[in-house]
Amino acid sequence: MNTFLRYSLAILIFLCAGADLTAQKHQITSTELTKTKRLEDQVRQYWFVMLTLGRNRSQDSATAAKIQQGHLDNINRLYTEGKLKVAGPFGDEGNWKGIFIFDADTKEDVERILQTDPAIATGRLSYEIHPWWTSAIGSFTPGKPNKL
Repeated sequence: MNTFLRYSLAILIFLCAGADLTAQKHQITSTELTKTKRLEDQVRQYWFVMLTLGRNRSQDSATAAKIQQGHLDNINRLYTEGKLKVAGPFGDEGNWKGIFIFDADTKEDVERILQTDPAIATGRLSYEIHPWWTSAIGSFTPGKPNKL
């Protein structure tokens, strides 16, 4: 396992460590977030998406480049809308191609969002969706991001 992958997985494990995820049932709202100062009271559910190699990767290089540009444009749109909190590729040539972490209400919402990605819609990428929990701070603050 390369250093980048080990580092990424270590961060994910660290963020999840110590949280009693089975006891946490409701989604924390922005209003609730401002009322509490304890990080353990700010844990809420997000959706972790593992992007994997899709079944249709036979496109010519020009078509693949166009799909990739659409994929990146879609990532930017979803981030600006506050739906996508984390996105990024892996740095090796394995089956895992990248990750998304979404702020959405349901798995079905994430499924619908994913179908707006040209790389997924064309079968170039596939995915697995998993519920994922962390404190709603920093990048994970609910809502649209602040403009830089």
